[in-house]
Amino acid sequence: MENLKLWQQSPQHWCITGKEQSNLWQSMTLQESVNLDALTKYLKHLEDKYIEIKRIMLKKYVPVQRKADLDEEMIVTLKRRDLAENMNKELQFRHQRLQIISNAVTSWVKSDMSSSFQDLVEEIQKTKSLHGDQGIVEELLEDDPGKAKEAEILLGYIERFNELMSLGEYEKAACFAARSPRRILQNIGTVNKFKAVGKIRGKPFPLLLFFEAIFSTSHACRRPIDAELTLEGIKCGLSEKRLDLVINWVTQERLTFSEEVGDVICDYGEQDTYNKAKCLALAQMIYSECGLHKKALLCLCKQGQIHGAMEYIQQFKDFTYDDLMQLIKLCPHTELIQCLTREWNGKPPSLSFGLAILQLFSIDMKTVGIKLLQEISKGGKGIIEHLMINDPFCAFENWQEVANICLQNGFDKLSRDITSVLRSQAGVTEISEEDNTVNLMEHVFW
Repeated sequence: MENLKLWQQSPQHWCITGKEQSNLWQSMTLQESVNLDALTKYLKHLEDKYIEIKRIMLKKYVPVQRKADLDEEMIVTLKRRDLAENMNKELQFRHQRLQIISNAVTSWVKSDMSSSFQDLVEEIQKTKSLHGDQGIVEELLEDDPGKAKEAEILLGYIERFNELMSLGEYEKAACFAARSPRRILQNIGTVNKFKAVGKIRGKPFPLLLFFEAIFSTSHACRRPIDAELTLEGIKCGLSEKRLDLVINWVTQERLTFSEEVGDVICDYGEQDTYNKAKCLALAQMIYSECGLHKKALLCLCKQGQIHGAMEYIQQFKDFTYDDLMQLIKLCPHTELIQCLTREWNGKPPSLSFGLAILQLFSIDMKTVGIKLLQEISKGGKGIIEHLMINDPFCAFENWQEVANICLQNGFDKLSRDITSVLRSQAGVTEISEEDNTVNLMEHVFW
């Protein structure tokens, strides 16, 4: 009866769900459901089940407060770890610095202290020039563990590079230099090391391998290859007659162009006449990018791209009269001079035909001058008259000199036409050198 009483008095502890009630009545007959022994047995079953569930809950779950305590303990532990790591790094840095100083002192002692310790320190400082002047030694001696760690990595790269060079693994060394952090191995010092190797029979030129490697990886860097390395690379490629490589480098890679690079390519084109046009096109692109418009214009003219040159002159309106006169002196193409001395796209001539003729005859380019005179003489008096009337630069005395040159070189008719045009101008009278009786002011009082 006491168990039945507990069952009746403690319903909140022994709540049975609808499903459990269903299972209970299904497993018990009507007789058992009113039997005290059967009900007592089932109560014991429920009590065991409750104890088991409570045990499992205590094992699987912890109070929320416990979690907060653990989180706080973890934060404290992490702070202690960070402090320990920082202290460890500082101690490692101090050890490394002391080791460098110790090695320096040891070397000084072994050298019988023949030189001052200050001289030895200065010698250590000079080693930076062997590594591209990146200041590695200074960084190792600074009170900054971060920089010291980076310097250690850079020194590791240099040591590995030197090891590959000593083993004759020049291709690997070139690729290693191209991938070096902070471009520590992309400098003239490295170039000189590859130059010192020279050429090896039956193997690719090590210096060319180096430039191929660093130029091909230039897109991966924020800054282009500097001007000095660019110039050395172009020289190397041309010395090996690898114009195909140079074309690819100039047109595809991130390089720093300069006037010297354009000049080197132009000079190569003068020697290799078969590829002269390609070299002029490359040089023109470089000069244009550097803002060297005079040299870019000259390259266009030497390629025979006269119409392109005229458009270039119109585009960059900073060419002076003297610049264009110098241009025809360096590139005396008949078509170019004709274009410069005539109207172009409705604009007046850039040069004077008469002065151009005088310039050509004065600089021993008589052949070009005669060819121009031949072309003009074919057009008759109308052409020469149009040129003279629309020429604001050439004075009367200059045209008289042109007429004399024509007469001396067998262009009698052209000389007479020029003289006739001069006579037809108001107030202009041809005066013979032998006639001293002519009154020069006679036309004023006529």
